[in-house]
Amino acid sequence: MKRIVLDTNIAIALLNADSDVPLNLEKYEVFYLPIIVCGELLFGASNSKKSKQNFKKIMRFIKTCKVLNSNLLVAEEYASIRQQLKDNGTPIPENDIWIAAISKVNNFPLATRDKHFEHIENLKLLKL
Repeated sequence: MKRIVLDTNIAIALLNADSDVPLNLEKYEVFYLPIIVCGELLFGASNSKKSKQNFKKIMRFIKTCKVLNSNLLVAEEYASIRQQLKDNGTPIPENDIWIAAISKVNNFPLATRDKHFEHIENLKLLKL
């Protein structure tokens, strides 16, 4: 079974029916959302002018995916990634470190449009 983790920008593209993204994801059968991505999506909905409508749309989308939570293994991976990025002088946003840690611990590729994920060693990426 082909599985992939969705970064926030890919989830938003899917929610907005961005024509490029679905074609690239057709071969995947299971979509995972890190809990951090869920939080970012829900914040975006609550911060929008159509918050109730967007909240319902996002909740429907989240329910079609499998949510990946954090745990101690993820926290250890987060610390390792953050240290590696600091040592290399290539910091990235905090939430993205958590998203990468969740993807790595679960050994699933991450679909993203963000190039800064390339700074993380041994992270499987699907760049869209």
